[in-house]
Amino acid sequence: MFQMRAQDFGIRVGSLPRGPRNKITDVPGVLVGHATVDTPTHKTGVTVILPGPQNPFTHKLPAGVCPFNGFGKTAGLLQLQELGTLETPIALTNTLNVGLVHDAMVEYMLSRCEAEGVVLRSVNPLVCECNDSTLNHIGERAVGREHVFSALASACQDFAEGDVGGGKGMICHGLKGGIGSASRVLAFDGKTYTIGILVQSNHGVLSDLTVSGVNIGAGLARTLETRAADQGSIIAVLATDLPLDARQLARVARRVSVGLARLGSHIGHGSGEVFVAFSTANPFDFRAENAVRMTTAFHEELLDLPFRAAAECAEEAVLNSMLTAHTVTGWQGNTVYALPELWRPGG
Repeated sequence: MFQMRAQDFGIRVGSLPRGPRNKITDVPGVLVGHATVDTPTHKTGVTVILPGPQNPFTHKLPAGVCPFNGFGKTAGLLQLQELGTLETPIALTNTLNVGLVHDAMVEYMLSRCEAEGVVLRSVNPLVCECNDSTLNHIGERAVGREHVFSALASACQDFAEGDVGGGKGMICHGLKGGIGSASRVLAFDGKTYTIGILVQSNHGVLSDLTVSGVNIGAGLARTLETRAADQGSIIAVLATDLPLDARQLARVARRVSVGLARLGSHIGHGSGEVFVAFSTANPFDFRAENAVRMTTAFHEELLDLPFRAAAECAEEAVLNSMLTAHTVTGWQGNTVYALPELWRPGG
């Protein structure tokens, strides 16, 4: 399914080369799946990110987190910060569905580990959220086990963006937001590596919206009534095959904020900005008996390029979430318009 994205509109974000799909799935092994709940009263869903083909509980990946503004209800951050490892797929949903999605992810991991002969006594699902209550009757908690398992089963490389999955009911800069992604390719020591980002965008104020350095939102805000406060949240998940450790991953994740600022967000009090990053390099099999394990490490002095890649990916991913979305009318007749219906580059 072809979707018009920033690059198709002639918008160039930054200077680094994009990956072949320009999505988080350009990182080898990473897959993304959606399940969407789309009824007159429910505009919501779940999006899952599978970090690789191996069982993430037995082959734990280094991971870091930057809760840039902690107005959020993400489950699993505390252990991730403490241990620096990811051990389940990552799920994105709405605020009041975190518990049900968490429960489904536990069931999925129990089933997967049992099939592989692995005893699972504890697991730390990472379930992130944004509030979609303007378009979705959020109190009815419409996302259940079947949606999580459907999203996991449908995970692929060339996934849809916009108002799908966990992005169905999201609002970004007063317009329709949702799921967006982008990637950048880096070269070190004659080898290529990829940094990719997926966002669930639900933040920002329309009057601040800036594209390619031009404040396009101020004019739109004069004719379109939207919320005046920067609230609602954004989740960003960064994946890479660079051999970054948990501390370095958290540093790179922090640069997502640069991409948000370029688009006009000042990261307001009521907006939860949670950035998670993981590396597919150096997986750790917890069943290994050796007390010492060998890993590869990335030179700290060369992090400027990954920092730049994170900022560029975040900016473009948010744009893609808006440019691929459709106008949606949902709960209580609330309508949120899509950016392409109101503005086109050069138009």
